[in-house]
Amino acid sequence: MRVLGVDPGLTRCGLGVVDGVPGRPPGLIAVGVARTPSDLDLASRLLRLEAEIDRWIVDHRPDAVAVERVFAQHNVQTVMGTAQAAGIAMLVAARRGCPVALHTPSEVKAAITGSGRAGKDQVAVMVSRILRLAAAPKPADAADALALAICHVWRGGAQNRLQQALQEARAR
Repeated sequence: MRVLGVDPGLTRCGLGVVDGVPGRPPGLIAVGVARTPSDLDLASRLLRLEAEIDRWIVDHRPDAVAVERVFAQHNVQTVMGTAQAAGIAMLVAARRGCPVALHTPSEVKAAITGSGRAGKDQVAVMVSRILRLAAAPKPADAADALALAICHVWRGGAQNRLQQALQEARAR
């Protein structure tokens, strides 16, 4: 299963693609960060994110897209931007026919490190170990996107394949 992980954000949106099956270490396909300048208007920033995420889906043809579920923070502006970026990722995936799964930060941390309270540094170190990388991906958004993709392969992949098969059967 090939999964595109998306760590949503307006300024930096982490993107990571892995191939894998539950129970085995996945392989790295691609990792990066889509950036938008903060001096652009919101609509233009979202449009740039849409184009970049669409390019990643076209280039890497994932079987699923795993997006971080937005959680409440004290900074409403940050939450709104993150939610808008997550919405763009889900829209692009749906338009391209890719199933979308949302994973909470604590679910991802638990899948990657064994603890839902792990810090970003711990997640980055474990991502590099799991993918057998010489160094942790930088910035943290890139490592987080890979962690989302790995989590989906290990935790949600089988369930999503079943849901996709049911949807295809209903469509016939």
